[in-house]
Amino acid sequence: MTINFILNGEDVIFQGEAGVRLIDILRESFGLFGAKPCCLSGQCGACSVIFNGQVSPACLIPAFKIKDSEIITIEGFSQTIEYQEIITGFADVHLGNCGYCEAGKILCTETLLDKIQKPSKEEILKGFSGIKCRCTNAQRLIKAVEIISEMRRRRLHGRAT
Repeated sequence: MTINFILNGEDVIFQGEAGVRLIDILRESFGLFGAKPCCLSGQCGACSVIFNGQVSPACLIPAFKIKDSEIITIEGFSQTIEYQEIITGFADVHLGNCGYCEAGKILCTETLLDKIQKPSKEEILKGFSGIKCRCTNAQRLIKAVEIISEMRRRRLHGRAT
């Protein structure tokens, strides 16, 4: 099966079986290792990617579903100014990440702030509900997202709103 899709802003083609998991396609066909194959059941968030604007577990997406879609991995997202803001905000509150959950938390932050400029604490926690890792203190995560939200509003609007 030939599958065309957009990967990190580039038109790409995958040639293979329709049921192959996206996590395997990213790693084996494109050499992108930022998404980690941990639970392979969509419960941990280590394999998170942005799939058509939503954070999704790449381990649950079969190849046939990616036809004509847009996928952003942590490797592609790391080339953006938004990534730099998120990394800075995480560092400002000393938000520790174990390495497996980091890409998922970064991508969750991006999709949350893309939809809600100034999320509440409840919205922040809900936005990260798909990431099942114990390495991060929830209060630091909330504070980091609040800082990142303010940085982004300043960049986009010249001031915090």
